Amino acid sequence: MVGSSHEALHRIFQKDPALLTRALQRVLDVPFPEPREIAALNVDLTEIEPVERRVDTLLRAETDEGTYLLVVESQGKVDDRKRGSWPYYLSYLYEKYRCEPVLIVITQSSATARWASRPIRLGFPGWHSLTVRPLVLGPDNVPVITSERQAERDVPLAVLSAMTHGRGPQAPAILESLASALRTIDPDSAAVFVQFVDSCLADPQAKQMWRDLMTAIQYFWRHPLAEQVREEGREQGRAETKAEMILRILEWRGIPVPDAVRERVSACTDLDQLEVWAQRAVHAKDAAELFVEQ
Repeated sequence: MVGSSHEALHRIFQKDPALLTRALQRVLDVPFPEPREIAALNVDLTEIEPVERRVDTLLRAETDEGTYLLVVESQGKVDDRKRGSWPYYLSYLYEKYRCEPVLIVITQSSATARWASRPIRLGFPGWHSLTVRPLVLGPDNVPVITSERQAERDVPLAVLSAMTHGRGPQAPAILESLASALRTIDPDSAAVFVQFVDSCLADPQAKQMWRDLMTAIQYFWRHPLAEQVREEGREQGRAETKAEMILRILEWRGIPVPDAVRERVSACTDLDQLEVWAQRAVHAKDAAELFVEQ
């Protein structure tokens, strides 16, 4: 199970390695050649036993223009000690594999993105022995995907959008579009993506909205994070929990909930009826639409 946003931010590229080259081409406008094949490599860069060095994700991309090593580093905050290790990673990998390493940093923080994007120059002014220029993916350049159609066209990119922008004001629209797009892919991949997003959502309200959305479309119950919600459901009663979930979805989508609607939903004990209302809550434009027969 993914235990932190740090893990999810780079492991999504292990799940879909091709997403990384698409992000370089479309988000950063870097003319990276189209890979014929991408393979994950051992991330352990330890050279001497007492000194252990590991990159977060390491991929090998075979292209018509040559072989490249894609070094993905997930960075939560400014850390000059970590930044100092990047030139070592690239030099070591070049020496070991004899192909070109490319450093990609991914972060949820704009300030960290600005810090990470600064070139690292080793040497003296006017004559740098080594220059490292990280490619950075962050909230300032990863697209905000709020359209269901756009999310369905590239679900992994929509997942990256949710992971990167999950704390911003557009989080509800991003999460809603992704929730709908997950229905269009195989359930096993969807369950993995659900976990990545859940791990990266630092805002408690956004995380709760995501879990409500996933419960409504039956994905959330397929992965380990659901156990906590299951326990809560056993204590409070399944109908009561489902009713609260419906009301939270409406409120998080910015839809006013009149007292009459709140009372009718809260009083309902029919699980099948509550499930129907939960499905409608994801797309309703007005709270009263919960009760309109299709």
